[in-house]
Amino acid sequence: MKKAALAALMLGAAALPSAGAAQQSTINQTIAGTRLDVNATGEVTRVPDVAIITAGVVSRSPTATGALQDSASRMQAVLAALRRAGVESRDIQTSNVSLNPEYRYENNEPPKLVGYSASNSVTVRFRDIRASGKILDTLVAQGANQINGPSLTVDKPEAALDEARAKAIAVGRARAELYARSMGLRVVRIVSVNESGGSYPAPPPMPMYARAEVAQAKTEIVPGEQKLQVNLAMTFELQ
Repeated sequence: MKKAALAALMLGAAALPSAGAAQQSTINQTIAGTRLDVNATGEVTRVPDVAIITAGVVSRSPTATGALQDSASRMQAVLAALRRAGVESRDIQTSNVSLNPEYRYENNEPPKLVGYSASNSVTVRFRDIRASGKILDTLVAQGANQINGPSLTVDKPEAALDEARAKAIAVGRARAELYARSMGLRVVRIVSVNESGGSYPAPPPMPMYARAEVAQAKTEIVPGEQKLQVNLAMTFELQ
């Protein structure tokens, strides 16, 4: 039995590649001429087509049950308003449900429990940005008293990022040609290209607030433009 186990162990060890074998599998390219490393960025702009906003309700009550029930009831009205406005269920996601005790602090006395606050919020993706302001005003009228956002973004950025990648390649090659000419050399080939990742940073959320007391004011969300970038590290051979 021990001999069989030992034989199996030796067979398994033989099947594993050695450190030397792993190193041999590394692909190395020999550069006969001068090596040039450059970084290049490709950038495009797009108009954001999605606004992400958090809408919620905060309720207070002497009892925990009362606070939770009130927030749940008001949130139901908010969800119904979203659905009536045409927002699909896939674009509505519960983001927070919380319950916290509230205390009153007086000098030289222990804290006194005076009630509870409950919050219930959802994150909503608005695919029609220009209509989202009107919907937010409706949500406030239906009981939402906590609104944060928007974060504006491009829903499907890959096509724009591909365009940025092509621009980054062109920028990198042009830069390599410039260096080569200044040194009396020419670009022979691109040895390697490494992408550090595409970025399409959303602008920081702008704080919003309920304006029920200003009936004539209307919330408007303006999409503007957003930059999408791709950064490349490129290696060239010059001769």
